[in-house]
Amino acid sequence: MSAIELIPFDEFNQELVSQAHPPEWQNPRANGRYNLLVIGGGSAGLVCAVGAAGVGAKVALVEKHFLGGDCLNIGCVPSKTIIRSAKVLGDIQRAAQVGVHVPDGVTADFAAVMRRMRQVRAAISHHDSAYRFKNLGIDVFLGDGHFTGRSTFQIDGQTIEFKKAVIATGSHAAVIPIPGLSETGFITNEDFFYRLDRQPGRLAVIGGGPIGAELAQTMQRLGSQVTLFEVSDHILPREDQDAAVIVQDQMRQDGVDLVLEANITQVRRSGSQKLIEFTQAGSHKQIAADEILLAVGRRPNVEGLQLEAAQVAYTHQGVTINDRLQTTNPAIYAAGDVALPYQFTHAADAAARIVIQNALFLGRKKFSDQIVPWVTYTDPEVAHVGHYPHQAAAKGSEIDTFTTQFADTDRGQADGEQQGFVKIHVKKGSDKILGATIVGRHAGDMISEITLAMVGGLGLSTIAQTIHPYPTLAEAIRKSADAWNRTRLTPLVAQIFDRWLRWTR
Repeated sequence: MSAIELIPFDEFNQELVSQAHPPEWQNPRANGRYNLLVIGGGSAGLVCAVGAAGVGAKVALVEKHFLGGDCLNIGCVPSKTIIRSAKVLGDIQRAAQVGVHVPDGVTADFAAVMRRMRQVRAAISHHDSAYRFKNLGIDVFLGDGHFTGRSTFQIDGQTIEFKKAVIATGSHAAVIPIPGLSETGFITNEDFFYRLDRQPGRLAVIGGGPIGAELAQTMQRLGSQVTLFEVSDHILPREDQDAAVIVQDQMRQDGVDLVLEANITQVRRSGSQKLIEFTQAGSHKQIAADEILLAVGRRPNVEGLQLEAAQVAYTHQGVTINDRLQTTNPAIYAAGDVALPYQFTHAADAAARIVIQNALFLGRKKFSDQIVPWVTYTDPEVAHVGHYPHQAAAKGSEIDTFTTQFADTDRGQADGEQQGFVKIHVKKGSDKILGATIVGRHAGDMISEITLAMVGGLGLSTIAQTIHPYPTLAEAIRKSADAWNRTRLTPLVAQIFDRWLRWTR
């Protein structure tokens, strides 16, 4: 049985455990040499295992905690479930803007929101069930194991021999050395979704990246008073600044207290509350909170694997890999958060497919050829794909940028979508798309059109010719393409057109 404690241990968490780490599970006996050993049962590992078994490979899968990994248990699934509840409250707060009057005093039932989260997570856990993978012909080993050589791995007192292996052990929440933080106590996203059973009245969130921003806005809308600390001068510091500012303004409207360019100097306990001391603009300040959520990034799970025994190199950033996802041991690959710069479920999925081809079928597929979009699920959402302007400049590429505000589309006006935009970067003098950012309530759904165009080698000229349903927010993408089209009407071309039209009157 996994040592992870779930609170409350209700019917939904019991269902989760029964699928993701059954208490009665008996590990199989290692049976000869495996074509592929998969270490880690998160997104990358499960795709590797199922894909390899699907083409007839003999597969062993090892998971230390819960199958499904972060995405199912403490990441994508639970966070997006409670974000959905928070979005309802956001709509209620804005209802008057569209002529709907909602009675005062509408509040969230935090216990019911979290119960629904557990219910959804439990239902989805059946897809990641140990029994499902066993029925697919995969030998599933639950427990803690480690490498004992270049082609051997030990778990449950037995040795697994493998021809090829993939390390897909994921990541965990990073902890930074703030004086007094450990002694005072804090939670991470793991604690939040496994054990938070009561809503804190005052929540301090340290870190304004995607996880911090999403949970800060969500908890504020659900009824906590949230203070968000960020060392930069705006939240989401890695995103397009114009997009980040829009999210930031919305969070302030929601009531989140944003403490930017702040340096936390000490955390201490005073009675039942936690005091956070910090400096901002040269002044020393202090706030009190009932709980502290630390969200300052992720760290790869490499501890305890004894990678040295397998001659696999690693750093604090994760397992060292080449562009074909091979480690320094050519028989061992790595995928997902433990090795990739993109810590997203869909990036892990894409990497796993590359591992199957390269490890089992002598493939030469490169991860750098992948075009990876991503989304931050605040309200509004921020979606991005490809290069930012500074990245294009670093590669020596000059760009042209075409931006369309949602307020300039009819659907944007109808929906009251006044703040969002589509911003597309193309190679200067061409229609080749190098990157794009969308900020808006449906940005995550819209970014795939641009991603597909980039993967297919289609430029803005093709998008300009594509009929988009009216009225939709996606027309903003086409309008950006139309704006590029108009740049082709140079003075010379305009003069030629003018002469032609005069001649054909």
